[in-house]
Amino acid sequence: MGKTTRKLEVLSPVPADIDIANSIEPLHISEIAQDLNLSPQHYDLYGKYKAKVLLSALDEHGGNGDGYYVVVGGITPTPLGEGKSTTTVGLCQALGAFLDKKVVTCLRQPSQGPTFGIKGGAAGGGYSQVIPMDEFNLHMTGDIHAITASNNLLAAAIDTRIFHESSQSDKALFNRLCPPNKEGKRSFNDIMFRRLKKLGISKSVPEELTQDEIKKFARLDIDPESITWRRVMDVNDRFLRKITVGQGPEEKGMVRETGFDISVASEIMAVLALTTSLSDMRERLGKMVIGNSKAGDPITADDIGVGGALTVLMRDAINPTLMQTLEGTPVLVHAGPFANIAHGNSSIVADKIALKLVGPGGFVVTEAGFGADIGTEKFMNIKCRYSGLKPHCAIIVATIRALKMHGGGPAVVAGKPLDRAYTTENVALVEAGCVNLARHISNTKAYGVNVVVALNKFSTDSEAELNAVRSMALSAGAFDAVICTHHAHGGKGAVDLGIAVQKACENVTQPLKFLYPLDASIKEKIEAIAKSYGASGVEYSEQADKQIEMYSKQGFSGLPICMAKTQYSFSDNASAKGAPSGFVLPIRDVRGSIGAGFIYPLVGTMSTMPGLPTRPCFYDIDLDTATGRVIGLS
Repeated sequence: MGKTTRKLEVLSPVPADIDIANSIEPLHISEIAQDLNLSPQHYDLYGKYKAKVLLSALDEHGGNGDGYYVVVGGITPTPLGEGKSTTTVGLCQALGAFLDKKVVTCLRQPSQGPTFGIKGGAAGGGYSQVIPMDEFNLHMTGDIHAITASNNLLAAAIDTRIFHESSQSDKALFNRLCPPNKEGKRSFNDIMFRRLKKLGISKSVPEELTQDEIKKFARLDIDPESITWRRVMDVNDRFLRKITVGQGPEEKGMVRETGFDISVASEIMAVLALTTSLSDMRERLGKMVIGNSKAGDPITADDIGVGGALTVLMRDAINPTLMQTLEGTPVLVHAGPFANIAHGNSSIVADKIALKLVGPGGFVVTEAGFGADIGTEKFMNIKCRYSGLKPHCAIIVATIRALKMHGGGPAVVAGKPLDRAYTTENVALVEAGCVNLARHISNTKAYGVNVVVALNKFSTDSEAELNAVRSMALSAGAFDAVICTHHAHGGKGAVDLGIAVQKACENVTQPLKFLYPLDASIKEKIEAIAKSYGASGVEYSEQADKQIEMYSKQGFSGLPICMAKTQYSFSDNASAKGAPSGFVLPIRDVRGSIGAGFIYPLVGTMSTMPGLPTRPCFYDIDLDTATGRVIGLS
């Protein structure tokens, strides 16, 4: 990779993640940038160990060819963990520090909700981590805070507009929206012309509008029952899931039931992840639909007049953050949409910059959230559609322990010791669980990419169990299946994986095949995805049917589909492990993230605001006041 890579001194047993992270002095981020041929005018420093890479880097390196593009997915997640982020980082450390390839890791920014809640951080683990780990998991460069601010500005604008429209005539509204200047002349500003165009009004002077046109322009007439836009914060707070607003005496009794989502569930996060340029982001933010008028017409952020202001708040957030791994290889961290309720992938912008920086023969490795049925499916059908990029290789991460659970192993209860089934040899149980891996392999292979299985090895895994998985993966159509020890050994433990991935990338023979065409109906697209899960059919609630009809009528049926479903099973039943089939997938509701660019059906009940457990991760987190170092972060 270059002069910045460093050699790790690994210890056994493997120390705690935060202890490993604190034991390594990170390189100054300018050294990482220099090794990527990033000149200083194309990045802004955020302290010593982080930098924002500017979009101008794409202009400077735009003439370069792209590197190989690799996506990391996994088997259906279990409480035992599969180590997907760890594998993503370990593979890149192997490619850069041991195989001498130019490589960039592209990861999502973690939400502080899970960091202080149940899951902990998302910087990888063991000797395959992004550092500084505390800066990665906490605040970073403020992107999520920018999303929170812009989301809540729009929420405030919605309720305020309803408030002002309730007490003013059409003329009074119009006069306040277009006040006269000192010469007594009125004018439309830029964002108002967007609304006029939408309404089919071609006049450019306010005085020329008829009374009917004034009413159409000034009165949005938002139906409060139709509002889908909620406030957000980056903390797990179950008591904010359902609230009422407007209870103050000044709001004249305009009480409305709403609630909070976690910030990373905001549509603005999905916009950030799927945008391709500053101008594209401006258009997407303006197109976000917050609800309907009482006549059934979609109301957008631009209709409310706030699209430009949202873009200003998001201006710096569009630039990915450059960080590094334990072994000094570069990492671009950008965007963090949840994978079970949004599309679960880091940004298109980061991937595009990275592919140009590594150039032909280099590697960009990006992680897709949760199992391949969710994260990789959305990577292919949503992210790659908007980016125009095609992956050369897809990795599916698995562990013996997790496969045993999919084979019918006993339930895992937090705080209780693992059942002996997971720590002693049981080849039959592993083989039974391989049905889950096999379905993920066949589903992913159908996109026209080579599939490599990364099997993360634990000390309790037997050779017979490992060989059984490798054999079954190959017979299911995997290009290769490789045993990895990067958690314990860093990049050195993923060298074989790196070699397999390189071969897989060099032997791509097919174009990218999507699961469905965009011009199919909303229901046809939903049913194509459900079929990939193993469903025999789809059942729509009355509400879902009503929403599908509405979105089709409003002209949004050509958007891709982003299924909001449990990550713990192919089906809607989280306890159905393995590879269930023949079930009917229930669609409870259908909603749209029109600015981001997808329709999302809700399979069962999906929470967009997590809660805290009895013993959250924050119990272990503290500051060593003598050194200023964070302790207890996992």
